[in-house]
Amino acid sequence: MMLAILNSCSKFIQRQIKQDCCLCGTASGTHLVCAACHESLPRHSLACPVCAAPGSSEVCGECLKHPPAFDRTSAALDYTFPVDKLIQAYKYHHQLALAHLFGALLSRTVREQPRPDIIIPMPLHPIRLRERGFNQAHEIAKHLNKDLGVPLAAQRLHRVVNTVSQATLDWEARKKNMKGAFACDAPLNGQHIVLIDDVMTSGATLNAAAKTLKHAGAAQVSLWVVARALPHH
Repeated sequence: MMLAILNSCSKFIQRQIKQDCCLCGTASGTHLVCAACHESLPRHSLACPVCAAPGSSEVCGECLKHPPAFDRTSAALDYTFPVDKLIQAYKYHHQLALAHLFGALLSRTVREQPRPDIIIPMPLHPIRLRERGFNQAHEIAKHLNKDLGVPLAAQRLHRVVNTVSQATLDWEARKKNMKGAFACDAPLNGQHIVLIDDVMTSGATLNAAAKTLKHAGAAQVSLWVVARALPHH
């Protein structure tokens, strides 16, 4: 499946002409994903409005007991098949054409929400950025900037600590791992800030970034993410 996605995305990048859907192989015109597959992508719904944990539209118990630094989370999709494969192809195999698909899906999800003052893509540490070659959140944020007309401020937030991967850590270890990981160089007096990212798992990284923005004076921090991981992730 991953190989098919990579091959289809590569053809799209090279030619951007009529092609086959990178998920099912049927004709999809100039789009990466055909209309049927696009509509069948697992949309994120019935979730906590604060952290987007699935299950109920009420604020979840965890957010009531331990309110995060961010105020609201909006996610376009569930991080399940085939979304996980699409994001992995985008993030780890340089399939940048997928940024447009993710940006469009996220834009549609948040279109009716109040506009923030600025959007900030989750930053990568310079070492990680050199290794990957691009910031996946920044590419998605550029599409949102163009589509929604919200100013993009990619340089407001910096990743100053090259932390170890969060994937193998438990919740407490993830929070400790992110301590002091971000810095904000400019005052954000009373502004509503939106953080953009591709995937939200435990939320520890996004929470650390939101805390830094609040310390810089932000009045409200919202999260817009392409996909929200389900509990088994």
